[in-house]
Amino acid sequence: MRIACVVLPLLISCCVQREIQSAELRAGVVRVDITPPLSLNAPLGGYGDRMNKPATGVHDRIFAKALTLDDGPRKFVVVTADMLGFPPTFKREIVKELNDPQFTLGNLILLPSHSHTSVEINAFHPGNTFKIPQVGIYSQPVHRFLIEKFAEAIRKSGEHLVPVRVGTASQALPGWNRNRRNQDGLKEEDLTMTRIDALDGKSLAVLVNFTAHPTFLSSEQMEFSGDWPGQLQTTLESLIGSSTTVMYYNGAEGDQSVVARPDSGTSRWEKMIRYGTELGVVAGQIFSKVETQREVVFEFHREEFDLPPNSWHPRFKETGGKEYGLTEELLKEMLPKMYPRKTASVTLRLGDLLLIGVPGEMVAELGRTIKQRAAQQTGAAYPVIGGIADEWDGYILSAPEYRHGGYETSVSFYGETFGQTIVDGALKGVSALPAVPKSK
Repeated sequence: MRIACVVLPLLISCCVQREIQSAELRAGVVRVDITPPLSLNAPLGGYGDRMNKPATGVHDRIFAKALTLDDGPRKFVVVTADMLGFPPTFKREIVKELNDPQFTLGNLILLPSHSHTSVEINAFHPGNTFKIPQVGIYSQPVHRFLIEKFAEAIRKSGEHLVPVRVGTASQALPGWNRNRRNQDGLKEEDLTMTRIDALDGKSLAVLVNFTAHPTFLSSEQMEFSGDWPGQLQTTLESLIGSSTTVMYYNGAEGDQSVVARPDSGTSRWEKMIRYGTELGVVAGQIFSKVETQREVVFEFHREEFDLPPNSWHPRFKETGGKEYGLTEELLKEMLPKMYPRKTASVTLRLGDLLLIGVPGEMVAELGRTIKQRAAQQTGAAYPVIGGIADEWDGYILSAPEYRHGGYETSVSFYGETFGQTIVDGALKGVSALPAVPKSK
């Protein structure tokens, strides 16, 4: 009798926990054109030698896409965007703009593609008072334009929710990317896709995660473009049909670059279009194999943590410091104003998908560590890194890679413990989620 009294409540507790963790979701999705009017003179980001020059035209339009997931008592919003990244203030400013208690820092994640033909991050960083062309010059009109557009996307995505089925699949794609710091180094080759389908079988939204820098287009290309992720999304939407919205997000791309497809032309535009189109076709093949189900695990958590003291690499002037016109005297003044003392990692569990946000450009080695340990902790079949999530805090490297030097270390301003700090913080956030076996 004593054993029964102990075991029975435990069994009941387990059953209740599983019931809470599984949900029948409703979802809504919307896209909003965030291409700034040329009259705003929005500068393109990613390259210091652009010297804050504004875009001269539009090659292909850039978008923010918002997906609301709702189980009744809770909701979570995933926002992907054809953007280079976001300053640390931006997410809080959006939440303030929304002015609605149902939207918080904890149930919202912003995931940029890292396109280098989109708006310069520092053009909408209010702490950027330095007027350095290589770094990017703050523009209040551009800042205001983007806040309003992102808030619009988030609001509208929750206006028309429908019951959905969810499923995820992944496939390794060797030869599509390379490790730019070490030719024999780790390559993050998986393309992971999550389908969100209406109950009639039509695809409502598709989340696509693949890891590589969108840098086919150099500082000489001065038109707005989503680069290859934009082309990937357009291609996949065409293959699936007009009812779906494809939402791309990057991974631990700090040392991952693209490999151009064979015979893809001589111009950078041709190479970009060929790569994105062919990757979209491969993604379409994976899409057809994804199985969805009605009842899925739905959990999320935001973990906030302190960052190490600001510092800079001893050889920062050799690469990034030179490109962006940085000096030690300037960094002493700039870093406290532009780089946060705290950051956060937002984690979303959606069925077999475990999306772990990291606030910067993490190298693949650290991303792999997080994914492997997160899978062990949670039982999720498909752990992925959401790269540069919510804010850009710099490059995130391991201590040995930081000491090794190179471009990435020259724009990493928290010292050699930065990488481990982010890994520990992200995994602490993952540990706050319940462990659930892989969905059947």
